[in-house]
Amino acid sequence: MQEIIVPVGESVKNLANYLKKQFPIGYVRKLFRKNGVRLNGRRAKADEPIHDGDRIQLYIPFEAQSPKPADKISLPEIETVYEDEMLLVLNKPAGIAVHEGKTVLKRDTIAGMIEKKYQASKFRPKLVHRLDQDTSGLLLLAKSEGALAELENQFETGASEKEYLCLVAGRPHANEGKIDFPLPGRDGTPVRALTHFHVVKRYPETTLVRVSIETGRLHQIRLHFAKLRHPVVMDDQHGDFDFNKRFRKSYGLKRQFLHAAKLTINYRGKGYSWSAPLAEDLARTLKRLENEIK
Repeated sequence: MQEIIVPVGESVKNLANYLKKQFPIGYVRKLFRKNGVRLNGRRAKADEPIHDGDRIQLYIPFEAQSPKPADKISLPEIETVYEDEMLLVLNKPAGIAVHEGKTVLKRDTIAGMIEKKYQASKFRPKLVHRLDQDTSGLLLLAKSEGALAELENQFETGASEKEYLCLVAGRPHANEGKIDFPLPGRDGTPVRALTHFHVVKRYPETTLVRVSIETGRLHQIRLHFAKLRHPVVMDDQHGDFDFNKRFRKSYGLKRQFLHAAKLTINYRGKGYSWSAPLAEDLARTLKRLENEIK
């Protein structure tokens, strides 16, 4: 058993977030999944509030895994779309995780790169929302706890606007619509998830859609379109394996066609809106699709 005493002045408000600062997210999830964590000697939930001097007991050993030299990845340059004293907006490339996981070290993530870049600064940018590792596009970070709390609330309540472009398999019957189907929340129980879509262009076997989401559930867009039986093209987890295999052979695309294209927020009474053009691999795929129907 390992015991941790919460230090004086700790700003993190709940148990799960505090542990995520100390350990990889995969280990933290395992602790709660297997009831391997106690707070002041009693079983605790992930959202349990913590205070200075609290005792956290971990009953599942943490086994740090050091990657082999060959496992170290070459991190791409991350484009800064906007930055001021409180906000940071990045254009995230596909292939890089935003935070650590079971097989990804923090140093190889957006969070790790930002932490290193700002280590000598008074600012500590933190992720306001997430993008899947193989999703490209706009990612918002906050430079203070106050900004983080305000912006996270906007994302939770749907006050912000997030717009994506994605290519889905097949041809949805409707030109626009909404998908209102519950998805697992943070504790695994079903919660409401709402996705709006509008068809941009139809191709013989695929459809380009513009998507906005009012909620931010894990893999929401991918799961919702899979539910419609029009999965995101090249989604290797929720998609159509046979279709993806044929599409990759024909078009050379190696990751899911999903891009965070536009982000709109209101912060301290001022409106902000940013856009990010399609990543090169997605734009190249669309060009080939367009050439085939000319």
